[in-house]
Formats: sequence, structure tokens, C-alpha cells
Amino acid sequence: MQFKYPELLWGLFLLLIPIFIHLFRLRRFKKTPFTNVKLLKRVVSESRKSDSLKKWLLLLTRLLLYTALILAFAQPFLANKKALVTKETVIYLDNSFSMLARQLEVPLLNSAIQDLLKSIPENQTFSLFTNTDEYRNVRVSDIQNDLLMLSPTPKQLDLEEIHLKGSTLFSRNTNSIKNLIVVSDFQNRMLMDRLMKDSTIQKHYVKLSGIDVENVSIDSCYISKFGSENMDINVVLSASPAVQRIPISFYNDEKLVAKTAALFDNGKSIVPFTLSANELINGKVEITDKGLPYDNRLYFNIDKKDKPKVLVIGDTSSDYLKRIYTEDEFILSSFSLKNLNYRDIESQNLILLNELNTLPNSLVSSILSFVSNGGSIVIIPSVDADLDSYNGLLTRLSLGSFVEKISLENMITDIAFSHPLYDQVFEKNVSNFQFPKVNHFLKLKSNSPSIISYQNGDAFLIGDEGKYLFTAALGTEHSNFQQSPLIVPTFLKMGFKSLKSSELYFLLNGPISLDISKTMAKDDILKVSKGNQEFIPLQQAHANKVSLTFDESPTEDGIYTISENGTALKNISFNYPRKESELVFMDLNTIEAASIQNSIASLFSELQNDNRITELWKWFVILALLFLLIEVLLIKFLK
Repeated sequence: MQFKYPELLWGLFLLLIPIFIHLFRLRRFKKTPFTNVKLLKRVVSESRKSDSLKKWLLLLTRLLLYTALILAFAQPFLANKKALVTKETVIYLDNSFSMLARQLEVPLLNSAIQDLLKSIPENQTFSLFTNTDEYRNVRVSDIQNDLLMLSPTPKQLDLEEIHLKGSTLFSRNTNSIKNLIVVSDFQNRMLMDRLMKDSTIQKHYVKLSGIDVENVSIDSCYISKFGSENMDINVVLSASPAVQRIPISFYNDEKLVAKTAALFDNGKSIVPFTLSANELINGKVEITDKGLPYDNRLYFNIDKKDKPKVLVIGDTSSDYLKRIYTEDEFILSSFSLKNLNYRDIESQNLILLNELNTLPNSLVSSILSFVSNGGSIVIIPSVDADLDSYNGLLTRLSLGSFVEKISLENMITDIAFSHPLYDQVFEKNVSNFQFPKVNHFLKLKSNSPSIISYQNGDAFLIGDEGKYLFTAALGTEHSNFQQSPLIVPTFLKMGFKSLKSSELYFLLNGPISLDISKTMAKDDILKVSKGNQEFIPLQQAHANKVSLTFDESPTEDGIYTISENGTALKNISFNYPRKESELVFMDLNTIEAASIQNSIASLFSELQNDNRITELWKWFVILALLFLLIEVLLIKFLK
């Protein structure tokens, strides 16, 4: 038993006062003469004995009465050790898309919010964070409206991130009990290989589960065939094993273009749609299922593609480049060095220096200015290249420097398939490739990554981020690289990457960048809008294009319009990532935790039981009244 005001127990020493008074009574007895004292002595003796017993009983009753009153004012109580320690509570509420799974026709997220509002005591101070928001040292009434307005998000913290974030919301008090409550459906992708272990934090996991876990997701779409008149678009869907078929609709803007059924084999389905090759498409593919709603639609758009501008500078024949950079996809121009108009350089996207013997200072300055403004450069040296003039450009482009000329046949054998230049070019690493060879090459000293290498390990092609350098001439008399199938994807990707064109759609899971072929006035900006939403993305204007970067915005899927001064330039589509669609969940029994619950109410009930204090002062007041009643009865009935 413990006391709220233990200092009042000193009052128990006051009980000694009535004891001393009883033991040392100063009352004098008055003598009365009487003739026959024999009988009187016997009566007096008996009277004194009964009177002494009554007074001892009254003394005991009064002592117990005063003791009960003193103990009642000291407010005794019973409690375990946890109830007397300061407690801190931090709650993580998962508001990812998977929490939209339904339980009794109510999404798990809504159910969790209602349970939290009901279960958290009104006077309790706590901290709460979600995948997107954070609330420090608040009460339920402070954030009730915010929680009721909480929206689902494609973002999802893993368990390691949750523990790290939660630990920052606790105080530095080492004597307090720190409870981290994690409310989630605990998808498998939340589990990390290593979990932070912190013995100072007690982790309580509340796993919520939906009744209907059958989900169908539109995963992606791509152009499978592009002809002169028509093109085929394949839509990829995935579903739970129990799903056999589901209707799927295709819209262009708000117009229903086609409707068919997706048939599933081992949980996968590919549905083809045929569209006009010359039509601008603002597409939406849509389904309806009983699972998660966020992945039931996919937006994409097909706009008129901007053609990258490619400028070839050199006196050597560039016919092979004309066959690669065709008119339907590129704007190609070619000039010799003496006929070059330097003003044309700024308006290009890609410049190829094709086997120039020397690089004049004026050309070097123009190239450096062009690259600094976001342009791409490909350098193909001549067999008789002036190394000093080349090195003056290469060093300032951070591509290294040529060391010496080597007249020796060398095979090209190694390809960096993981390099961004060959992204989605090869389905697999090729081992039986018919590699080309060169008769002369320049030995290079550089820290740039090698894209293609010789059999002796020296670099044939290096570069990244719009700056590329060959170490050998590509003329037919010096190399058979022009006859190699490797030349087409290499130069095509260089051309396409010089102007980042818009994809069919982008996923809202990280920074997104694309280029708009547009020459902007000094104070003009590009805006992005959808309906009543409008924002200004991060943008950088170059001489021949505008580079846009999307990071924080947008946060909602759909087709957006990029415009300048109210004039629409092109559309761009955004979709949520599909990571939440796979409804596979963790086994929490494999994770160390203070407790694992299936409901928020049961967890808070358990925590409140740990904090429960049994107050005893009322019982001592009742005892005091009982002793008072006993005293009255003793005085009245004990003669």
C-alpha cells in the first residue's frame, strides 16, 4: 500500500495524547462516610472494574477512528510499479493505400481513426505520426479534425524508418516508459533485413486485417507495336488467385473507346487495345473490383513527340548518321567546320564532333557554353587528331585526356549493359556478340565510366549525363564499327537522351524530369494544371529547351497540362506506384515486440490496466464511520 500524501502519516503520533491521558488520569475521588462499608466496597469494586473495561474499549475505538481518518486524508492506494513511472506514448498510424482494404464495408484506415479517437483518454498527451504528417505532444481534441480528414498516400514507411522516426519523438528522460504503438496492416514490404533494437522503447503492434483481400490491379501499359496507321497498346493486370476475369474499359478523355474482359492465368493478364497512330490520346484504363480502389485506373497520354535537334560538325562523311537520325524522329543538320554558323549551336540538343583534326578555341568555347546550358555532346576523334586541342576540351568537360596514338588492331569486346545509355536496349547480357574492331585508337586517361571497352581493358566509349567520347575514328577505313549492330542503339540513345521526351506516364515515387522543346522568354514560366489544381514545377530554361523536374508535386494521379501563358504545350500523365497492390502480410510472431494486438481498443485497455491505481481512502472513511458507530453503541449500551 502506498500513499499520495505520506507526510500526513506523522499525524499518527498524535494518537499518543489520548493514550497518555488515559494512563495518567488526574481525577480525584471524593470520600463519602458510610456506616456499613462492607457491601459498599464490593459494589464499588465491581463498578470500577466494569468502568475500566468500558474506557479501554472506548479508547481503542477512538484510536482506530482517528487512525482511519488520518489514513484516509493520506489517500492510500494500491498500484504496480509501472503505474508510478512516467509514460510517453508515440503512435504511428499507417495511411498508405493498402489501408483502404475494407472490414465490414469500412476501410481499415477509417476504422483505425475512429478506434483511436475512442480509445485514447481525453487528458492523455501523446505524439502521432503518419507516412505524411506529424503531431507532437497533443491531445485527442487537438487533432481530431485532422485525423478525420486524413487522406491515404502512396508513401509507406518500413519498420526501420518507423522505429527511427518514433525514437525522435520521445524525450530524453531515461526513467520514463516509452511506448511506441504501430497501427498498420503490416505488408511484407515493410519488413527490413535488419531492425533497430532499442531496449528503452516498448513496441506495441496492432495488426488490422480486411475481410476481402482479393484485389485486381492495373500494373502498367506499353506500346507493343507501332505502325504507320495503327498502334497496339498492351495493358498488364495482376489479380489474386481466386479472380478469373474482370471487365476493363478504355477511355480517351471522357469518351469510352473500348470495353472488353481481362482473363487471368496464374494471376496475370495482358489486354491489347488498338489505337490510331496519328491520334493524340489522353487515355484512361479502368476496372472495378472489391479490393483496393487506388489501383483500379491507369492514366497515360500520347502527344506529338518533340524531335531532338542533332548537329554534325566535320568534313568526314556522315551518311551512317543520316540513316540513324531519320527525319521522322530527329532534325539532323550537318556542316563542315569552315561552313559552320556558331549561332546554330545554341539551338541544338545534340552536337557530334565528327573526326575533326583540330578543335579551334572558338569552337571549344561555343561547345562549353552549349554543354553548360544542358546540351549533349559526342566527340569522335580523327586518326590525325591534334591531342593538345582535344585535351583542352576534354579536361574542361571532365572526360580525361588522350595520352598517345596507337596504331594496332584491337577488338571491342566488353559492354557495360547496366549503363544508362543501354537501359532497356538488351533483354539480357549478350555473350556471343559479333564484336567490332579498330585499326587505330587513342589511349585515354580518364575517371569517367567506360561504356564499351577493348579486349585489353582500354576504353572505346566513355561518358555519362550527355557527354560522350570515342577513342577511335569510326570511318570504314579505320574501323568496322559502322557495320556493327551496336552502332544503331548507341547513337539512337544518345539522340533520344539529349531531349528527355515524355513517357506514356510517370510514377509518383520520386523525382521526375523531362524536357520541353521550347525557347522561353526571360520572365516566362511553365505551369502545370489539372482542373482547379495548378502548380509551378522546378524548371530550368536553356537556349533550346526547358527542363522540368517534379518532386513534391503533384500528389494526385491524373493527366496534367503543361502550359505557357495560358497556352497548352503538351500533356503529362502521373500514376500511383503499385507497390501496395500485393496483399501479402508479415508474420508478427517473428518480430520482437512488447505486445501484439488485433484491435486498438484491446491494446489501450491493456495499457490502462497497467496504469490502474486502486484508491483506498473511501474504505478508510467507511471504517472511521464504523468505529464512530461502535463508540456510540458502547456508550449507550455498555453499562
